[in-house]
Amino acid sequence: MKEYIVIIGMGQLASVFAQGFLQCGIPVVPVSRGMDFQKAARDYPEPELVLLAVAEKDFHPAMEKLPAIWKNKLTLLQNELLPRDWQQYGVVDPTAMAVWFEKKKGRAVKVLLPTQIFGPKAGLTNNALQTLDIPVAVLDSPESLEYELVLKNLFVFTINIVGLEKGGTTGVLWTEHRDLTRRVFLEVLKIQEMLIDKHLPQERLLARFTTALNSDPEHTCRGRAAPDRLARLLALADKAKIPVPTLRSIHIGKA
Repeated sequence: MKEYIVIIGMGQLASVFAQGFLQCGIPVVPVSRGMDFQKAARDYPEPELVLLAVAEKDFHPAMEKLPAIWKNKLTLLQNELLPRDWQQYGVVDPTAMAVWFEKKKGRAVKVLLPTQIFGPKAGLTNNALQTLDIPVAVLDSPESLEYELVLKNLFVFTINIVGLEKGGTTGVLWTEHRDLTRRVFLEVLKIQEMLIDKHLPQERLLARFTTALNSDPEHTCRGRAAPDRLARLLALADKAKIPVPTLRSIHIGKA
């Protein structure tokens, strides 16, 4: 093959990207988490793009065994993603995105907001999603990417953690549980700011967060990963000695 894409992990999101690349006329080589990455890299050494589409819990194990020959073609789409997560593996300039659509088994793609992308393969990824009528915003700097990744993390962590306490959907978070939602949001923001070592505009992020909430008011808040996400946040807060009384109270109440 003269041109091809490698996709690591073939879950629901990966299937969307695979369809988009195929509709662009680019063959897709699927690589499962259990396959030998080194052998796959020998068989397919020069892909146009390597999309790492594994779940958050599988991100670091996959990065640890990622072949060096693929690192300069890497595209990332995980939640809970920040630059430090790829930099520790010697990846300098990947393409990364804050994905704002979801795909559940047996259901059509549901778009909340335009997906935000930055990096050398942003154009190719944008083209693939455009063939599926999924809106995309191509960003203009690493700083804007970092901001968008933080925003997506704030959304995921906050709705999951408030969902642990209250259940329900995003449509009721700001109307019925605004105080709790704001407190969780601000504590999660403290941890995100620690991870990127900079302060961010609270009110601007909060406004974007509420726009995301309102984009799909029937979105379920509590997912299967919610307890693990809360535990990871508390571990980070403990290590950095950041006070997070609301997160801790929710954790104790669900223990």
